[in-house]
Amino acid sequence: MEWEVVIGIENHVQLTTDSKIFSGSPTKFGAEPNTQASPVDLALPGVLPVMNKAAVDRAIRFGLAVGAKVAPQSIFARKNYFYPDLPKGYQISQFEDPVVQGGQLTFGYEKDGKFVTKTVNLTRAHLEEDAGKSLHEDYHGMSGIDLNRAGTPLLEIVSEPEMHSASEAVAYCKALHGLVMWLGICDGNMQEGSFRCDINVSVRPKGQKEFGTRCELKNLNSFRFIEEAVHVEVARQIELLEDGGKVVQATRLYDPDKKETRLMREKEDAQDYRYFPDPDLPPLTIGADWIERVKASMPELPAVMRTRFVEEYKLPEYDSLILTASKGMALYFEAVVAAAGKDNAKAAANWLMGDVSSTLNREGVEIADAPVSAAQLAFMLKRISDGTISNKMAKEVFADMWAAKSDDEKVADAIIAKKGGGQISDAGALEAIVNEVIANNEKSVEQYRAGKEAAINALIGQAMKASKGKANPAQLTELLKQKLAS
Repeated sequence: MEWEVVIGIENHVQLTTDSKIFSGSPTKFGAEPNTQASPVDLALPGVLPVMNKAAVDRAIRFGLAVGAKVAPQSIFARKNYFYPDLPKGYQISQFEDPVVQGGQLTFGYEKDGKFVTKTVNLTRAHLEEDAGKSLHEDYHGMSGIDLNRAGTPLLEIVSEPEMHSASEAVAYCKALHGLVMWLGICDGNMQEGSFRCDINVSVRPKGQKEFGTRCELKNLNSFRFIEEAVHVEVARQIELLEDGGKVVQATRLYDPDKKETRLMREKEDAQDYRYFPDPDLPPLTIGADWIERVKASMPELPAVMRTRFVEEYKLPEYDSLILTASKGMALYFEAVVAAAGKDNAKAAANWLMGDVSSTLNREGVEIADAPVSAAQLAFMLKRISDGTISNKMAKEVFADMWAAKSDDEKVADAIIAKKGGGQISDAGALEAIVNEVIANNEKSVEQYRAGKEAAINALIGQAMKASKGKANPAQLTELLKQKLAS
């Protein structure tokens, strides 16, 4: 039987506010356990929550970025469940009336060797408070509870179940991760739990419209683990169904060492949480003037920038999608083009998607911390376009620039000089080389003139050897053809 995978994703995005969502406690990561928990966070008797306006600003910003409806009035509810790190015995969240409703996210990814784009509809995004954290290490065989994180503001973003492969799920999460960082509403640190991914996976016979029973893969904190976990869970469900078993709705954890998912708890439904409006919090009312203030403060959005890159710089859609995947990369690209000129826009895009990105990945460095500045890369591109160096030599120059970590904007020139000078583009010097090669390679010359066009490659090789690899290949080839035709 052929199976279809169906995936929906819930992302918990920790908002970049200085204080918690309902108290004035700080949200800084890494403090000593229980040093950032106020009476409100501890749920001591008589305390009352007070809404953090900055958290609402960030929710509005996200809603505008994905083309969603920002609800003029939304309701906070109590989500009731027991867990040791939830001091109140309930979580303040939103259920029936979330602050952000609908929206879309467009992203690109590789499918069957081709680059494709996909748009996923969003169900909602709602504000809620985070729980504390259970600590299971270094406590003499016991577990400890750290409530520093309790009350940290979260925006939970829920997609429609419209993804059908692990690669789509990863691409969606990467695009959402890039967007929330672009907007400045989240720092995106997955290791610290700032961006957490819950992946709902189900399978169904191909062609069936009814959804299969889903299982939720909880708290995946890397894109690699998302891909691995989806593959493992899909295989588990298909094997179970083909053996005549039944998938039970549950929350599961992924073990990256054993490459397996294991049961955490059977999945609760909404009625199990006994939602009801929180009596301590009035409805959240967002007027048009508030939305306009937030809109005025927003940066240029990735979708708008993508269109501009295609129109202004004549880039292919693929290039524009890759370059706008992160704000840092997009700003770096524009800085390179501003210094090197629009004629070098495509070359700049190629370098950023090629050598720059591969070096960043290999070194584990973000574009903002790259030792080759935009101005330095732009200067090197000018040296390619004016014929001083070839693209092949530029790769060596770039590698040396990266290693040099120099502040000199024209460091490429120093490296080119150290390598014995740049490419030979002088017409007189090239003509002398060509004349010598033609005179010393009569057989290849005769073959070319007899119609064997491939024979010119041997002549080009001899000319490059005579110039010690420094001859401008394009000029050399053109000059050879002219001489052989005369």
